[in-house]
Amino acid sequence: MLASVRRDVRCAKERDPAARSTLEVLLCYPGLHAVWAHRLNHRLWLGGHRLVARCGAGVARWLTGIEIHPAARIGQGLFIDHGTGVVIGETAEVGDDVTMYHGVTLGGTTLSKGKRHPTVGHRVTLGAGAKLLGPIEVGDDSRVGANAVVVRSVPPNSVVVGVPGQVIARSRPRPADAPIDLDDALLPDLVGTSLQSLRRRVDELETELHGALQDAEPRPSEAGVWSGEDFSI
Repeated sequence: MLASVRRDVRCAKERDPAARSTLEVLLCYPGLHAVWAHRLNHRLWLGGHRLVARCGAGVARWLTGIEIHPAARIGQGLFIDHGTGVVIGETAEVGDDVTMYHGVTLGGTTLSKGKRHPTVGHRVTLGAGAKLLGPIEVGDDSRVGANAVVVRSVPPNSVVVGVPGQVIARSRPRPADAPIDLDDALLPDLVGTSLQSLRRRVDELETELHGALQDAEPRPSEAGVWSGEDFSI
């Protein structure tokens, strides 16, 4: 148990640049408190004390804002940053060295018994507000962007963005020693890219039919900045 706590503290200090000291991490990180409470509640659950485990999980949720069902299986080194609004369902499984941000949900999509929550591999990063729904699998070393909704399994070393979540091919393999983080500003805008492509194609077709066009309605520049006099702001 003490070795697990030390590992948790080390993970928090490595993955959160705001962590200044071990004492600060021990006292001020609700994500770690929720994980520690879950380990106790999970033992109670496995020992047959299920009502006590559920009550313990309820107390932990009230104190930390993080809801973890005591039956969920969680590996070593899970770091929940900020944590408010995180929900981990009963049959969810989380691998080692996973990083979650606030608002992440590992939820179910059916009322039937049995496996109905996601399985998350090792060294996965789940961005703020990401929703993983159903008995899907997220492969090792994957990254799920902020507010993505993942309803299908994804292979290892994937980048997933959008609603519903789409797997984006990496331009080059991710280095094994790369930091466990996720820069959402670098993730592609699939909807915006598709719309830009369609607008360009429409312009090309209209130009072929009618000659040079004058924009009849506002549209964003290639940099994604909107301009024009049609906005009554």
